[in-house]
Amino acid sequence: MGKVKQNIYNVLKGRFLVSDDAFKNWKIIIFVVFLLLFMISRSHSTDKKVLRIAKLNKEIRELKAEFVDTRTKVMRLELESEIEKKVVERGLLPSKSPPNKIKVINRKRD
Repeated sequence: MGKVKQNIYNVLKGRFLVSDDAFKNWKIIIFVVFLLLFMISRSHSTDKKVLRIAKLNKEIRELKAEFVDTRTKVMRLELESEIEKKVVERGLLPSKSPPNKIKVINRKRD
């Protein structure tokens, strides 16, 4: 156990950074630091995308609600009673007699 204890003290004192084979350790440390920085940047990028998706979903819900509201208004305007009101305002009245049906007969001449 004495060797393990000595190794822990060496790590805490930083001897692994200044020993003869420290170059190998520095390469690993620099690689790990690079990976950590890359992970942090990816995490921030992901957070930005999540926030953008949430914003776009909110906008979609608002646009759907506006679409339903507009469609309801248009359907109400298409009702015969609404059209009749608008036409009466312009001076047109509904016909008192029903329309006549006109039949067109084509006769072939031989």
